[in-house]
Amino acid sequence: MPSLQRSEENGYVGARRRLVERLREQGVRDPRVLEAVSEVRRHLLVDEALRDQAYEDVPLPIGDRQTISAPGIVAAMSEALELEGDETVLEVGTGSGYQAAILSRLAARVISIERIPGLANRARSALDMLGVTNVVVHLGDGSRGRPSEAPFDAIIVTAGGPKVPEPLIEQLAPGGRLIGPFGPRGQQELIRVRRKPDGEIVRESLGPCRFVDLVGEHGWMG
Repeated sequence: MPSLQRSEENGYVGARRRLVERLREQGVRDPRVLEAVSEVRRHLLVDEALRDQAYEDVPLPIGDRQTISAPGIVAAMSEALELEGDETVLEVGTGSGYQAAILSRLAARVISIERIPGLANRARSALDMLGVTNVVVHLGDGSRGRPSEAPFDAIIVTAGGPKVPEPLIEQLAPGGRLIGPFGPRGQQELIRVRRKPDGEIVRESLGPCRFVDLVGEHGWMG
């Protein structure tokens, strides 16, 4: 590796280390989540002109009026899924592939759905570049879920919808967790849904948030 490139990579390692410390200060406690954040090279998932901001705790544009979520919310949502390592996770909204890359280190298998062809293709390429082998990216309407591969141990929705899509609740396994932003535009709450072993559905709010729109049959109509 040329010395300049090695120096840049070392700088990114330090930036990720500082990011992990900030997330720990913000209350992220799961050591597996923090380790995943320290490993995933987020700078490779944003435009080269934005790489100096890659490890700031801010969302960044990725084209098609979409964003790569801030690392803090990615870590918080990942932690809220309470993953142990053997789960199959459904991700609604692949975007840049960053959340999927984090999840790939926390679960056995990730099924991700993206509605925008260009983003789906770039995410597939990015995940290959990062050496991720347990994530499959599908093109489609994520608000419908992926019934052919259900049930899922965990579901994460990375775009804001008016309410939790019923198909996603139906595809949640007993004991499973779903997390995502729901409510009116600009007034969303991060909601966690649990399906108890007996089938009862329990919902809780984890606080206010703001995401790009979940577009689809069971989201906002585009």
